[in-house]
Amino acid sequence: MKKFKTILVLAVVLMILSVTACANQENTPNETADIKTNLVMGYTTEPEGLDPHRTAAASTFTVTNNIYDTLVGVAPDWELIPRLAKDWTLSEDGMEITFDLRDDVSFHNGRKMTAKDVEYSFNRLKDAESPRARDYANIIKIEVLNDNTIKFITETLDVELLKNFAYPWAAVVPEEAQADLKTKPVGTGAFTLKEWVPQQHLTLQRNENYYSDKAKLETVKLVLIPDATSMMASFQLGDLDIVPLTGDQVTMVENKSEYKVISEPMNAVQIMSLNTKNPILANEKVRQAMAMAINKDEVIDASMFGYGDKIGSHLPPTSPDYFDTNDVIEYNPEKAKELLKEAGYENGFDVRLSLPKNYQLHVDAGQVIADQLSKIGINAKIEIIEWGTWLSDVYGAKNFDMTVVGHTGRLDAYAFLSRYKSTSNDYISLTTGEVDELLERALQELDGDKRKEIYKDIQVILAEKLPAIYLQTPRTMLALQKNVDGMQIFPLDYYDFKEVYFTE
Repeated sequence: MKKFKTILVLAVVLMILSVTACANQENTPNETADIKTNLVMGYTTEPEGLDPHRTAAASTFTVTNNIYDTLVGVAPDWELIPRLAKDWTLSEDGMEITFDLRDDVSFHNGRKMTAKDVEYSFNRLKDAESPRARDYANIIKIEVLNDNTIKFITETLDVELLKNFAYPWAAVVPEEAQADLKTKPVGTGAFTLKEWVPQQHLTLQRNENYYSDKAKLETVKLVLIPDATSMMASFQLGDLDIVPLTGDQVTMVENKSEYKVISEPMNAVQIMSLNTKNPILANEKVRQAMAMAINKDEVIDASMFGYGDKIGSHLPPTSPDYFDTNDVIEYNPEKAKELLKEAGYENGFDVRLSLPKNYQLHVDAGQVIADQLSKIGINAKIEIIEWGTWLSDVYGAKNFDMTVVGHTGRLDAYAFLSRYKSTSNDYISLTTGEVDELLERALQELDGDKRKEIYKDIQVILAEKLPAIYLQTPRTMLALQKNVDGMQIFPLDYYDFKEVYFTE
C-alpha cells in the first residue's frame, strides 16, 4: 500500500510537470508567469475561407476582421470611426465621398498600401465572383486622386453610403496576393495568420508592423468545438479563455468569481411573420388579437432563458434609429378574444405555423406561441421543417401561414425596413402600402435627425398594422475567465481581439 502511494504521488508530480512544460511551450519569451499574452477561444463554426471578398459567411468575418482592415470602422455604440481612412468628405448632393488615407499602412507582405489598392479591392468586391457585388452596384466610378486620396461616385443618392465601407467584407487587399487569399490571407490588420488546421484550430499572431497601437496579445488561438456542452466543459477546466454562451449555460458561469459574462443585444430581430394572403390573417383585427395573446416575456424565457429584449417593431433596440413601440399593442388575452369576436372569429380558427428545424431558438419560441394562441381559440398547427425547405417553400415560394425566424441586420435602418414596401418581393411585406412614401423619403433625406423621425413613423405603423408580430432581439453572450479584459461585442457579427488582454 505504501509503495502504491509513492507511485501515485510520483505520477501526480510528473503530470503537473508535464502540464507546466506544455504551458511554457505555449508562452512566448515576452510572456511572464503573471501576465499571459496567448489567448485561446472556442468557436463553433469553421470559416468558409479567409478571402473577405469571396464569401458571405459570418464565420469567416469573425476571423478576417482581425487580419484585414476597412476604410471605416464601427464602435460598439454604432459610431463610425476612422480606420484605414483618416477622414472623409461627402459632397453636398451626397453622391460623392472622398477618403483621405493614412500614409503609414503596410500589408503583411511588407508593401506599403496606397489608394490604388483601395481601388483594386472595391473593383474586386464589385465583380461577378463577389457575393456582395449587388451591394456596391450603385458605385459607378472610383477615382484615385493621389496615393492617399480616393473618391467614390454613385449613380443615385445613397444616404447611408458611408456605412457600406465599414462592413468586414469591404476589406482592402493587395492585388499580388488575391489568388491565395482563401488560405493565405494578406491584409493590413492587427494580426496575421500563423496557422490554420481545418476542422481543428486557427491561430492568429500579432502584427509587429501594425500602423496603429499594436495588439496586446501575442497570439489568439481559435479552437473549433461544435458541441456547446464540450466547449463549456473545456472552459470550466481553464483550457479556454473565452467562449460564446447559450442561454441555458449562463447559470453555470454568472455570479461566479472566477468568470465574467458580457452580454449585448444582437443586431437582429426575431419575428413571427404573418402571410396576409391568407384571408384570415389579412384581417388587421385578427393580427392585433394574436399580438395581444402573446406574452413575449414567456417567449424569451423559453427560447433564450430570459436573455432577450422585447421589441414592438422591426429594429433592434441597439440601433440608433430604434423607437420603442412595445406599448402600441400590449399583452391582453381578454381583449384579444373580444377583437377576434369583432373580426368574426369568435370560435377561433386553424392556422399553420412553420418552424425551421435547424434553429432551436425559433422552434422553442414557436411552441410557446402556439400554446398561448390556443388560449384564445386559435389552433396553430406546428410543422417543423428543414432549413432548406424553409428557404424554398416559405421564403421563396411564400407557401406558409405563419413562421418564426430571425433577421440579422446591417448598420442602416433602411436595410431592415425596406422589406415592408408594398412592391417588395420578400416573403414579408405591408401590401397595403402605408410605409412606401416614408421609405422613399428616408432614401432622399440627408439630415440624420429628420431621417430618424421618418424611421420612427415607420416603426409605429408596423407596430399597429402588424404584418409580423415582433418578438425579441436575442442577446450575444460571452463567458470570459476573470483575468481577460478588453473584449467587446460589436453591432456587426465579428470579434475584434486588438484591445483584449490579460490582467494577471
